[in-house]
Amino acid sequence: MSLTIGLDAMGGDAAPGIVVAGAARALESQPDLAFLLFGDLPRVEPLLGQHERLRTRTTLRHTPDSVAGGAKPSTALRQGRNSSMRLAVNAVKEGEAAAAVSAGNTGALMAMAKFVLKTLPGIDRPAIASVLPARQRPVVVLDLGANIECGAEDLFQFAVMGEVFSRVMLGVSKPRVGLLNVGTEELKGGEVVRGAATMLRESRLAIDFHGFVEGTDVTEGVVDVVVTDGFTGNVALKIAEGTAAMFTSALRDVIRGGGWRAKLGYLLARPAFAVLREKFDSRRYNGAMFLGLNGVVVKSHGGTDAVGFAAAIAVAADLVRKGTNQRIIDEMGATGAATIPVAAATAS
Repeated sequence: MSLTIGLDAMGGDAAPGIVVAGAARALESQPDLAFLLFGDLPRVEPLLGQHERLRTRTTLRHTPDSVAGGAKPSTALRQGRNSSMRLAVNAVKEGEAAAAVSAGNTGALMAMAKFVLKTLPGIDRPAIASVLPARQRPVVVLDLGANIECGAEDLFQFAVMGEVFSRVMLGVSKPRVGLLNVGTEELKGGEVVRGAATMLRESRLAIDFHGFVEGTDVTEGVVDVVVTDGFTGNVALKIAEGTAAMFTSALRDVIRGGGWRAKLGYLLARPAFAVLREKFDSRRYNGAMFLGLNGVVVKSHGGTDAVGFAAAIAVAADLVRKGTNQRIIDEMGATGAATIPVAAATAS
């Protein structure tokens, strides 16, 4: 039995090179994978020729169309019907692929995925979720940009999806869920976040609702799942990425300009730095999930390399194998939502 993943070969800053190389790397660790690769044949086929095993596990479908990085989602949805991104999503809808992975335009990918696949029962809006490093263990954060404005019901649904994801994907037996707020006191925040807190406290679901958390609590690991609206989540993510980049750059400058003592100190501490670099390597956490869709779609960071893209493929495969969507349906069913068939994985 093989698990087929649809890949947008033309999405991302360094596509199609990192897509093909990432697929080859993913195949090394998961030999049962197969790929449907959508992209410009003259550009992609020579790259496939460099990876003999990958070539035998890949079906390449030609399309000269791709979605530009700066394209508006509405424009991409209207004009990108034959784009590599759209065809990868269509493959999930048609049952040819178990999941789709793209490093292309996030807004366009979300628009296409929601239009083609629709949402799961009980879910009004899909959310972008990702796993971020924290002091004790990784933490799930959502929404990271799909929904700029949210209501209390949306945040409640995000909490349910995030809790399921933490249990299924990260193996946390009883995930602690928190709502991101400007303070931890019950009277803090606006009507929406306080309304969501009330819904979670009164829910019949067995969710371990911690209450409100502040920004500093996210990396401290106070909770396992952090829920917020897409505007706040995206800003927080970009600040975290910028801070990490600034710290790395500043440390490099200090070592280079600090003379022989600084260089000696670095050499002595290099094993510790290696462990730290491994723990906070953004490529390990690459692969943002579009939770709430009736099908599996994973967004890779547009500027990633082959290692990061392989990680995104692994996330997609894991979501399918662990039946994350069905688990979300089961949880939402406990709140009274109806059930619809989930897009099935492709086995061959």
